[in-house]
Amino acid sequence: MNPLHTPHTESSSIALTSGDICVVNKTGMSPTLCVVVAIENAIIECYEILAFNDDVSDLDIFVFDDDSVNGSAQYVDLRFPLFAGSLDVASYQGKISTLNLERLLRALVQRQVKRYSQTKFLHKDFLPGSSTVPVSGKVMDSDDIEHLVDASLDGWLTTGRFNAQFEKALAEFIGVKHVLTVNSGSSANLLALTALTSPKLGDKALQKGDEVITVAAGFPTTVNPILQNGLVPVFVDITLPSYNIDVSQLEAALSDKTRAIMMAHTLGNTFNIDAVVAFAREHNLWLIEDCCDALGTTYSPDTELTDYRGQAIALDEPRHVGTFGDIATLSFYPAHHITMGEGGAVYTNNGQLKLILESFRDWGRDCFCEPGQDNTCKKRFSYQLGQLPCGYDHKYTYSHLGYNLKITDMQAAVGLSQLAKVTGFIEKRKANFQRLYAGLSSLQDYLLLPEAENNADPSWFGFAITLKQSNRADFIQYLEQHKIANRLVFGGNLIKQPYFEQQSYRKVGELTVTDQVMNDSLWIGVFPGLSDEMIDYMIDTIQSYFKV
Repeated sequence: MNPLHTPHTESSSIALTSGDICVVNKTGMSPTLCVVVAIENAIIECYEILAFNDDVSDLDIFVFDDDSVNGSAQYVDLRFPLFAGSLDVASYQGKISTLNLERLLRALVQRQVKRYSQTKFLHKDFLPGSSTVPVSGKVMDSDDIEHLVDASLDGWLTTGRFNAQFEKALAEFIGVKHVLTVNSGSSANLLALTALTSPKLGDKALQKGDEVITVAAGFPTTVNPILQNGLVPVFVDITLPSYNIDVSQLEAALSDKTRAIMMAHTLGNTFNIDAVVAFAREHNLWLIEDCCDALGTTYSPDTELTDYRGQAIALDEPRHVGTFGDIATLSFYPAHHITMGEGGAVYTNNGQLKLILESFRDWGRDCFCEPGQDNTCKKRFSYQLGQLPCGYDHKYTYSHLGYNLKITDMQAAVGLSQLAKVTGFIEKRKANFQRLYAGLSSLQDYLLLPEAENNADPSWFGFAITLKQSNRADFIQYLEQHKIANRLVFGGNLIKQPYFEQQSYRKVGELTVTDQVMNDSLWIGVFPGLSDEMIDYMIDTIQSYFKV
């Protein structure tokens, strides 16, 4: 029997609970059919049930999933709660299902979350000279918080339905077959490099002592996985104003121990993909693209390149960075193009690498079932691996020395909401970059301004500046005094960092340009939270420093 069709009962004969349907007859209003959501201190909180009315916004109603009143679909008006005492209840009409009660309470929570978020994220006026101009930061709205709360209300705390949606949506945006989320961009880099040591790769697996070509002008965790896996980084210099690898040094970096290349697209600007991919394919090297600063950056190759299967890559056709090499990585830290607080991702078109990446991410287990699933392979108790007895549970069989690098579903929910806005974020980054470039172009006697790599359309992470004459420390102090946040170009020359004193590495030449960046370069923000007014303030302030 439909729970809403129970016989009518006088209110004095029952104790109302959440989910009950009753008629409220308060003084000064007509008898009203309501659903009870809470009772506290003898006060009944309820919401009116009405016949469907197109005049009410979808945001203001809750529609019953499977129940009906008098044989027709009904909805709950969420706009106006009614508060009644027991004497105001004329009769008991039935009860909605537990599922509908849960859905109704969830809708009420989300309605309050929206109200809170709309206040939380109110526009704040920019006061030049008093307000800080951030170098980076998150850009969030009520939808992000609603997604976060929605996921938390599931009570599913590890990777779940939101993560599955996010991985699928991100793969579609990038144009890649496989995306796996991890708990940070640094973990993504560690996972990407470690996957290439898997014995499942046979002769192509990286071995301790093998060399990996990279650059020293970057973030430590682009290079650290090389060292953490017992491999040897081989550093080549960079060029200005791209801040990326000097590809003319690739041949000099090559040795009989070279097995891979791992580099970042610095500040959203691609390295020379034509040259690097061609070199990697010619010498049978793995290529890992660190795209943590470059979500949305595209590149149109103008030379004949092949993918990991040896198939041709279309000429002059924009492709997202990360789809040229074997594995790529992303970061979702608040400074990056989209955020979920902490978080990152690895992605690949190679099905074998996807399974290896997944294994290393998930404790090293051999099983590839999704969280909450069992026996996907239909042979869970039929394998014989290692020296384990035949039939040992495949879900507890480990083929790699793995980690646990998964994210929570709450993070994935925020990422999913952010991803829906990523196109606008990217366009704003590009617009802010162009506005800065136009405003500072008159200072090229003093500053070396950044330039996009040929064939690239960067989704800029930051605006790099290299001073030609002035003292950088003085310039930074001036910016700080004027509330303009800035950053150095990550680790400068990594081999001069304290932790590198005991590390084994090889370098090509003296890394002269890398040292120049270490001594004379910095970057300022272009993230979408910066208004035109903030960008213009930065331009005016920097021009004043050089008295232009």
